[in-house]
Amino acid sequence: MKKLRIAQIAPIWYPVPPKKYGGIERIVYYLTEGLKKLGHKVSLFATKNSKVSTKIFWWRKKSLAEDKILWSDYFLELEHLAFSFSNLKNFDIVHCHTGPKTFFFLNFVKIPAIFTFHNPIRIEKKTPLFEIAKRYKEKINAVFLSKAHRKFCNFSFKRNFVVYNGVDLKLFKFSKKPKDYFLWVGRVEPYKGIENAIYVAKKTKIKLMLVGKVDSEKRKYFEEKIKPNLNEKIKYLGEVSQKRLIKIYQGAIATLYPIEWEEPFGLIMGESMACGTPVIAFAFGSAKEVIKDGKTGFVVPFLNKKGEKNFEGLIEAIDRIREIKREDCREWVEKNFSIEKMVKNYEKIYYQIL
Repeated sequence: MKKLRIAQIAPIWYPVPPKKYGGIERIVYYLTEGLKKLGHKVSLFATKNSKVSTKIFWWRKKSLAEDKILWSDYFLELEHLAFSFSNLKNFDIVHCHTGPKTFFFLNFVKIPAIFTFHNPIRIEKKTPLFEIAKRYKEKINAVFLSKAHRKFCNFSFKRNFVVYNGVDLKLFKFSKKPKDYFLWVGRVEPYKGIENAIYVAKKTKIKLMLVGKVDSEKRKYFEEKIKPNLNEKIKYLGEVSQKRLIKIYQGAIATLYPIEWEEPFGLIMGESMACGTPVIAFAFGSAKEVIKDGKTGFVVPFLNKKGEKNFEGLIEAIDRIREIKREDCREWVEKNFSIEKMVKNYEKIYYQIL
């Protein structure tokens, strides 16, 4: 088969790959490098301080997060999209990782466009987004990160695919013997389940490590809701490097993931299981697809019979966690969520579209 000239458009909130936080940028990095290994000519549209072995097109030296620009301030993000789409010459296909704001630029290119939606996208009738999505529908080949993610979208594009994210199995190495603590990882936000994890840790008197980034607009939330709960048993380690995070995963008895949002994939769940660490999650979004319930962790219904938050379900899962074999967690990820499998699935989609 003919080798392809592929343009990857990354967000510019973080460099590719990210130094710490940045799941989307990490996936873009692995996809870019993996496609190059398969012999394709790949170019990346990102910030200059990104580090990939392919050609980088850039207009900005540093990422937006490094300059402390807020998520809500998207003008420079739009400038990045304008720059990217005005430089899409001599490519066979463009792969966008930049969400619905990118739809408006599709009229400026003739090559096929593929969109991986890394965040939840819900397109309801009689909304402005529905009107825009309908207008550009025939130009969009959509990729969702799980079946749950696709279903949640509530809209059909020209083509609709599902590709699970990949975990670097060479980096996230298996560990047979955990230490004495449980773990929560994520950006510090209410819907990411950090308060739920703290609540069950207090109830069960387990040791809990909290790892994650606090954005400047969430500093008040952290100070008021999280900090007062920290003590000898519940510790906040801050945002850590990938190398340190792997060690922390490897030492955990289980990762608590009691989220309250429609998580498209949940790379944290995959990374944790790759290290042999089972995951206990609320049944939101992709949890039922990423975790094999009873085999690589437990997927707990969000509400109990009284219609209240199901903390007792989480506590029961913590009590039963020794039933899970760490080897099964690793094997599950090797079989379903490797980087090689993810890259091959994307390559297959490119050929299908072309």
